[in-house]
Amino acid sequence: MNSSLTPTLQLAIDLIRCRSVTPEDDGCQELMIKRLEAIGFKTERLRFGEVDNFWAVRTGIDGTDGPILAFAGHTDVVPTGPEANWTNPPFEPKIIDGMLHGRGAADMKGSLAAMVIACESFVAKNPNHKGRIAFLITSDEEGPSINGTVKVVEWLEARNTKMTWCIVGEPSSTAQVGDVIKNGRRGSLGAILKVKGIQGHVAYPHLADNPIHKFAPALAELTAEHWDNGNEFFPATSFQVSNINGGTGATNVIPGEVEVIFNFRFSTELTETILRERTEAILNKHKLKYELKWILSGQPFLTPRGDLVNAVVDAIKSEVGLDAELSTTGGTSDGRFIAPTGAQVVELGPINATIHKVNECISADDLNKLTGIYEKTLEKLLS
Repeated sequence: MNSSLTPTLQLAIDLIRCRSVTPEDDGCQELMIKRLEAIGFKTERLRFGEVDNFWAVRTGIDGTDGPILAFAGHTDVVPTGPEANWTNPPFEPKIIDGMLHGRGAADMKGSLAAMVIACESFVAKNPNHKGRIAFLITSDEEGPSINGTVKVVEWLEARNTKMTWCIVGEPSSTAQVGDVIKNGRRGSLGAILKVKGIQGHVAYPHLADNPIHKFAPALAELTAEHWDNGNEFFPATSFQVSNINGGTGATNVIPGEVEVIFNFRFSTELTETILRERTEAILNKHKLKYELKWILSGQPFLTPRGDLVNAVVDAIKSEVGLDAELSTTGGTSDGRFIAPTGAQVVELGPINATIHKVNECISADDLNKLTGIYEKTLEKLLS
C-alpha cells in the first residue's frame, strides 16, 4: 500500500487493477467483501449463471426491523478497445496530474471504493448506528443485465427484504462532483420491426413489392409524432431509429424485407402499453405487412423530495458547498430494477465526462469528496 494515498484512492487502485471486463469480476467483489466483513457486515454471495453478485448487510442497534440504506453498484467494466490507444495501460492505474487513470475509474470502481471507505469511517464513529447498511453489488451491469441486480432484487423480494433507501454509484456529476443527482430515469422500450415485401428485379418493380418504399411514409410519421410534452421531472418522450437493414447487397435487386430497430425513452406521462398501441396504429394505418418484437428494458421511475433526496442534497451542500441539481436525463441504470420494490433511489457518483472512453479518468480529489458525501448521507439517515 502506498502510504501517501488516501484509503479511498488505494482501494480504487486495487479495484481497477482487476481486469473485470463484463461479466467477469476478477476478484473485485472479494476485495470489497473482505473490507465489509471486517466491520461487521454479513455477506451472501449470489452467483446466477456466469455472474457474481453479493448482498451484504450490517445491522444496527434497532436490529432487523430497522430501515435499510443500500449502496448499489457494479464491478464489471466495458471493454477497453485497443490498449495501445491508451496513454497509460487501462488496468495499471496511475495518478497523473491529480487524475486517477484506468478503466472503471469513473464507471464505477471509484464510487465503490468511496462507498466502502465511507462505511468504514461511519461505523468506526457510530458502531451502534440506527437501521441497517447494505451493499448490492453485481458484475452484470455493463452487459445484458440478466443475471445481476434484477436477480438479486428478485431474491430479496422472495425473502421479503425491502430496501428503504438506495444510492446507486453511477457517475452522475457533470462539471463538479455532487452538482447533479439523478433522482429518476426515463423508461426504455425497444423494438425490432420486420416489414415484409416481395423480392424482385429493379427493372421490373411491378413484379415486386419494395418494403423500404412501403415503410418510408410510416417512418416519416413515427419520427414526426408528438408523443408527449414530458413534465416537470422528465423531458418529452423520444423516438429514435438505431438501425435499418435491407437488401441483398446487389444493386439490381428489390429486397424482400427490411429490418428496423428503434427505441423509445419515455417519461411517466406514457405507459409501455400506450406506446405500443400508438406505434402499431401507425404501422397498420399504412397497411404494412410486418412482424414486431418489443423489448422493455425498464420502466420510468422517480424519487421525489423526501428522506433520501433531502439527505443527499444536504450532504453535498455540507461537504462541497454545492446546491445539487435533481435530474432524470441520460440512459438507464440498475436503479430501474430497485425502484419498483418501493425503495427511494438516487444515483450519485463522480463526473461522467470520460466514462466508456479511452483514457478514462477521474479527479483523485473528487473521490475523496465523494467519500465524504456518502459518509454524511449515512450520518443524516442512520445516526
